[in-house]
Amino acid sequence: MMEWAQLIIGGGFIVTGLLTLCVAVFGVFRFHYVLNRMHSAAMGDSLGILFIIFGLMILSGINLSTLKLALIIVFFWLAGPVSSHMIGKLEIMINENLKEECEVPEDGNI
Repeated sequence: MMEWAQLIIGGGFIVTGLLTLCVAVFGVFRFHYVLNRMHSAAMGDSLGILFIIFGLMILSGINLSTLKLALIIVFFWLAGPVSSHMIGKLEIMINENLKEECEVPEDGNI
């Protein structure tokens, strides 16, 4: 009985992660501006990987592989936002048409 509950809960997390990644891919193709695309990809990637690996942790039970999967989550959650920030900063620095492509208020208030 416990194995079935573990399978259903773990499978639910994995399916939720896959759906999150699919929605993020749709967002990448839906948005036109590169920073919006990057935001959709980065947020969907982080959340989708969290759900998938958490589902794998539930399916594997309490053992050494669970700790390894937890370390993978920590690595992705530390590296993903940093790399997205660096790519966004690069886009802002090299894009000469930034003012025409997105609305930037003159007074700085959003």
